[in-house]
Formats: sequence, C-alpha cells, structure tokens
Amino acid sequence: MSENDIAYVIRGGAFKVHTALGPGLLESVYEAALAHEIRKGGLLVATQVGLPAYYDEVKLDLGFRLDMLVEDKVIVEIKSVDALLDVHHKQLLTYLRLSKRKLGLLINFNMPHVKDGIVRLANGL
Repeated sequence: MSENDIAYVIRGGAFKVHTALGPGLLESVYEAALAHEIRKGGLLVATQVGLPAYYDEVKLDLGFRLDMLVEDKVIVEIKSVDALLDVHHKQLLTYLRLSKRKLGLLINFNMPHVKDGIVRLANGL
C-alpha cells in the first residue's frame, strides 16, 4: 500500500473521530480513537514509537516519540491546540528526516472542521 493510500485511510479516520468527539479534548483521546479507526480500516498502527537521534555517529538518548506510525510508512502527529505553529511543522519534518520516512500528517483536532487542521508534509529524502 502506498503512502498516499495510507494517508487516505488516516484522513477518513480523523473525520470519523472528529465527527464523533468534536474539538476540545486531550491529544491522548484523539490518538486512541484514531488508532482504533485506522485499525478498523485494516492497517497496522504503532503508537508512541521511540525515535532515536544520532549526532557524530553517537546515539543520543533523547526520548523522541512519534504519536503514530502507520504501516511503518506514514508518521501522524496529533495536536489539540488553538492553532498549528511553525514549530509543529518543523517537528514533523524533523521526525520524517530522522526516520527516513517520506510522508507525515499533522492533525489538529481542536478545529471546528478537522479538514482545516490536517497538514500533509513530505520529506524530499
């Protein structure tokens, strides 16, 4: 399954979760509900995935955590904030670069319409 196909399933799950729960909840609630929806769609989902960082060939024990990794291909970062900031975009781009993955979705559930809170970011590798 391609990254685009996976992203389509993730977006559909985000719409279902937001319709059922609405805005204003904790990120952890949206994470659990979205993981459930994606799994119902037949995809493998890992949550709170550790991501190592290296500097000068030394592994740094920093505790980076991906909110979700779907099918070992697409990173999903979940937010529940008033507005996405540039730092949120940079965080996901850094995760893509460090993990050598091509596609990530940044989803802010604290929006009247979740479609306005979904940002697709790609890593040029």
